[in-house]
Formats: sequence, structure tokens, C-alpha cells
Amino acid sequence: MPEQKRDYYEVLGLSKGATEEELKKAYRKLAKKYHPDVNPGDKDAEAKFKEINEAYGILSDPEKKTRYDQFGFAGVDPSYGGGGGGFGFDMGDIDLGDIFGSFFGGGFGGGFGGGGGRRNGPQKGESLRVNLALSFEEAAFGCTKEIELSRTEVCEECKGSGCAAGTTAETCPDCRGAGQVRIQRGAGGFAFSTTTTCSKCRGTGKIIHTPCKKCGGAGSVRKKQRVSVTIPAGIDDGQAVSLRGQGNAGTNGGPAGDLLVRVQVKPHPQFQRDGVTVLYEQSVTFCQAALGAELEIPTIDGKVKYSLPAGTQTGTTFRLRGKGIPELRSGRRGDQYVTVKVQVPTNLNAEQKAALHAFAASMGEEVPEGGLKSFFDKKKKKK
Repeated sequence: MPEQKRDYYEVLGLSKGATEEELKKAYRKLAKKYHPDVNPGDKDAEAKFKEINEAYGILSDPEKKTRYDQFGFAGVDPSYGGGGGGFGFDMGDIDLGDIFGSFFGGGFGGGFGGGGGRRNGPQKGESLRVNLALSFEEAAFGCTKEIELSRTEVCEECKGSGCAAGTTAETCPDCRGAGQVRIQRGAGGFAFSTTTTCSKCRGTGKIIHTPCKKCGGAGSVRKKQRVSVTIPAGIDDGQAVSLRGQGNAGTNGGPAGDLLVRVQVKPHPQFQRDGVTVLYEQSVTFCQAALGAELEIPTIDGKVKYSLPAGTQTGTTFRLRGKGIPELRSGRRGDQYVTVKVQVPTNLNAEQKAALHAFAASMGEEVPEGGLKSFFDKKKKKK
């Protein structure tokens, strides 16, 4: 008696009359979920995957699908005298590399290719990253720096071919220059094909019998180079400059990678930066704050004069327009904000103390001869 089976449309979660695209979509979804490589050792998943493949093998074949729609299992199952043995099938335009590549983010288990193109085609070189320390002023106004780096460059001897002069590479006979080979695999009554890197040429698509002596057949050599980099005015700590084509050499005629220069701005002893704004703290004496004064304020452009109004309080902030950092794209200058910090005099001599007492008295303030500390000491003695 034939084994009881589920309806093929039910297996794929579809209704009778489903389109070819709906069949493909349903199969891809279920194949991802129940593939044995995703569920190692899970017998139920293996059985479901076999059932899914069997269903799709019938419904994806127009002739078999017609027979199944008309006669059910009797039209396709050999136990009912209606068809050939087994359910191994060619998946046609469905590639497991596409299914599992999208599922796992590329290259399922290192064995599924598909959709990736020829590995021996032109490949862009690897990009390089370096850090560059700048002073506060160099970052603010821009500068030109030279950096030394080690990178791969196309071998001048063989022009990147990897072959000695007068020789050429042989196209790999196993992959015919593709760099990948397709392998047929089967298990549990179903078959599928995968692509993998060609072991004979290691994915290059060619075999070099006489390697270039200078590069050893690599087609590139490592060199130390000095590269000039222009730092734009206004660049900030952590930002980067990209130099196109200054990275490692490409392969098989591909372009060189890029060089990314990440900027590290050294702290300034006086200034702080907030975007395009410069912050500065200016110390003034008690007398300057009270009476007003002509000050010389440091800026990144040099010192500028500023008239401090009489009676300025500590913590007061004033703005110097256009004395900040240039904006990276427009070049428009930010401002500098100056915060006043009044310095209280210390270590006064007797004459200075007397003068301050006289000043306090003129302001209607009562200050003990020894200051507040002396006043509280007297209070303690009375107790």
C-alpha cells in the first residue's frame, strides 16, 4: 500500500492553481527554514525538507504538474504506475546560493555560490586607514601633511599579470577561467547543485607556470610610500579625509582602493572647541572688573583688544564675532565666546587690607578687622 502523503500544494502552503512565481517564493521560504544544514541532526526538519523538495519537483515541472492536477498522486507516483522513480530534480533557475546567501548574508557555509559573478574578474583593492594627529590651529585653518604608509602596488615587472616576461598564464581547465566550479550534490532522494572556489587555481581562474620573480606571481608588491594629504579648514576630531585610489592595488585590472585619513585633534592649552565655536576663559582682577579695563584677548588669529565694561561680574560671557572655526563646507567663520572669571586677591598686606576695610565701610559694609573668620572666632570665645 502506498505511503500516505500530504497534498503537494498543502506542503508548500498554497492553493491549487498557484502561479510559477508563487511556487518559487513558497519553496525559497520553506527551504531556508528546513534545510538540514540549518537544522543539523533534526530528523523532522530533514523529512520536511525532503517533502518540500518532492512537492516543488513535481509542481515546478509543467508536465508533471498537469498530471498531478488531473490525477493526483496516481499521475506522478510510480507506486501508482504513473511515473519514473525517485524525486531527484534540477532546480532550474533556483540557486541555493541565492537562497542561503540572502539568508545568511552571503556564502552559505562557504559552499554556495551563485549570483556572485566571476571571482577572477576585476576587483577593487583594499582601502587603507591611517590616523593623523593635528594641532588645534591646523584643524581650524587646514594644512597639507605628508604621511608614510605601506601599501601594495601593481608589479612593474609583470604589469600585474604575475607571469615572468615572455610567458602567459593558462586558463584553468577545471573552472575554465571562472574561478568557481559547480558541484552536484544529493541526499535523501533529492539533488541540488552548488558553486565553490576552484581548488586547482584557488579562485583566480588561471594557472601561472612561470611566476614573475619580482612579485612571485602575485601581480603586486608591497612598497612604502609618502602621500600628500590636504586637510580642509574646519575639520574636527574624528572626521576623515578620503583619498581615492591611494589604497592597495586592485587585482585583475581592478582599481586601487582608497586611503581614509582619520583626524585626531590635539587639545589646546587655552581654547576649547564646540563645532565652529571657540570657547575661552579670561581671568581679570577685582579692580579691572569693578572699574573696567582694556584687555588683550587671545584668539586663533592672534590677540585682539576688548573694552571690559565697569562692573563686569564673574561668569559674564561676551562674543567676538568671526573669531571662531571656519565652517567645513562654506568656510564661514564661527564666533569666539569669552567667559570672564574675576580673581579674588590673596595674601594682602596690612596696607591693602586697611584700604579694603575703608572701601567696605564706604559701601556700608561691616567687616571685622580679621575678616569673617575672626568674627566667628570671637563668637565662639563669648560662648
